[in-house]
Amino acid sequence: MVKTLLKHVKEYKAASILTPIFMVFEVIMEMVIPLMMSSIIDNGIDKGNLRHVYILGGVMVVFAVLGLLSGLGGGVFAAKASTGFAKNLRKAMYDKIQTFSFANIDKFSTAGLVTRLTTDVTNIQNSYQMILRMAMRAPATLIIALVLSFTKSVRIASIYLIAVILLGTVLVFIIRLTMRYFNQVFKKYDALNESVQENVSAIRVVKAYVREGYETNKFQTASNNIYKMFVKAESLIATNGPLMMFTVYVCILLISWMGAHMIVSNTLSKGELVALLSYCMNILMSLMMLSMIFVMITLSLASGERIAEVLNEEPDIVNPKDPIMEVKDGSIEFKNVYFRYNQTSQEPVLKNINLKINAGETVGIIGGTGSAKTSLVNLISRLYDVVPEKGVEVSNDGFVSVGGLDVRKYDLKVLRDEVSVVLQKNVLFSGTIFENLRWGNKNATDEECINACKLACADDFIENFPDKYNTRIEQGGNNVSGGQKQRICIARALLKKPKILILDDSTSAVDTATDAKIRKAFRDEIPNTTKIIIAQRVSSVMEADKIIVMDDGEINGIGTHDELVKNNDIYREVYESQTKGDADFDEVGGDC
Repeated sequence: MVKTLLKHVKEYKAASILTPIFMVFEVIMEMVIPLMMSSIIDNGIDKGNLRHVYILGGVMVVFAVLGLLSGLGGGVFAAKASTGFAKNLRKAMYDKIQTFSFANIDKFSTAGLVTRLTTDVTNIQNSYQMILRMAMRAPATLIIALVLSFTKSVRIASIYLIAVILLGTVLVFIIRLTMRYFNQVFKKYDALNESVQENVSAIRVVKAYVREGYETNKFQTASNNIYKMFVKAESLIATNGPLMMFTVYVCILLISWMGAHMIVSNTLSKGELVALLSYCMNILMSLMMLSMIFVMITLSLASGERIAEVLNEEPDIVNPKDPIMEVKDGSIEFKNVYFRYNQTSQEPVLKNINLKINAGETVGIIGGTGSAKTSLVNLISRLYDVVPEKGVEVSNDGFVSVGGLDVRKYDLKVLRDEVSVVLQKNVLFSGTIFENLRWGNKNATDEECINACKLACADDFIENFPDKYNTRIEQGGNNVSGGQKQRICIARALLKKPKILILDDSTSAVDTATDAKIRKAFRDEIPNTTKIIIAQRVSSVMEADKIIVMDDGEINGIGTHDELVKNNDIYREVYESQTKGDADFDEVGGDC
């Protein structure tokens, strides 16, 4: 984990090295000052030598200024190194997430990824800054102060050593207890973020069902769980302060009592006693710093592991060694295809799929909810890869081919540029309509965008907007209707000028008349593009060259509308339920 994270320090290595150097120099300056104080008392004040007092006093001021400048330098470089490290970690995680397949993303919840990019990275940033500054300062202070104390008085320095051992043992015990709670906190953070995300993204549903109180209670529960965990951990850490101060006062009393006897017996000078008291504070405060470092490291260990999980996750869909950079045509073939979302699944989602689709054909796919229609088309553009059936050798694995070649042989960008998918869940981004359309082709002209919208029957309502194609779309497309959003998404897909166009139930919010206009425009304007239409309405697929009926992950039937009405029970039942009583009352329109 540590190695994985430290690889991303990169250009901030120099700042990371300079910080501890400055901190050690600051400690040296601080540790020399008590020696000078001792000399001022013994050789200056006691002997009435003011010249000695002035000289060493001036030197102390110089050392104090040098220590101050070193501390400032260490602080500046530590801030630069830690914030830069955090920036690199966020970028590395975000870049890695972009390479994930759907299967990789399924391993992490959305809320979990958000927590990793925010809270976890912040914990690492704070911990890294503390390590660079305090992890060098505290041990250096402890060691130098102990060594100098032993040079002054072995008997008194032994008090420090005993205090360090006892206090260190207690701190280790406290840290071990707090680790247990901190490791649980981040799971609670995921639950909190999930609650917020779910509530905000579905706020219209929440208000429609008047469930604000329920959502508030759910959030409070998640928030209280975090509160309870932190209270337990912080309560243990809080004992550190009183314990430390108790140890400091006990040491001061012992040193004062023992030092007074030694001064009377002329085995210790007054200046040496002052220096020893100063070192006492330095030693015990360095222990407190070390305890805080260990607590912060404990807190960040859980965060570091969660970040490393993302960085070490290998995408299971990657480019082949020598990828093919051209798709010949829009023909598709499924050969002995089995598919499951992960190897632990008991039953495959798709079973023994064998299917051929010729280039330029219009193919409808229909079936009940959960029949794996979307799973089928996701394999065409390699959003998922074919997974062999349990017990079947990989060499006998089925495949999906496009243009006569296995999709796993193509360059991913080339394949996905030629296979344009309008997903079941339509997503628009913040920006103008033109900006959203150019997600399909960033170099598309205004005329090409308008033409694509005409094919998708989106031009009519866009022209009615005050700013037309420069109308700003709010986040998630919340200022357009479901049907308008679907038509803009279809236009965006058409701008890619693909060889294969997949509409995954993407006209469900469009009335049947407009649906018919869109299909007619496709038939007339892009006849050479293979069109796959997943739909719940029979009217959306009945004019297709062939219709595939899916049932429980298998192909239940293939044929034209008339053939399936005669020979397929599932299709006939759907058709009759939708047409009984002339329920489909929208007129089929002409041109868009």
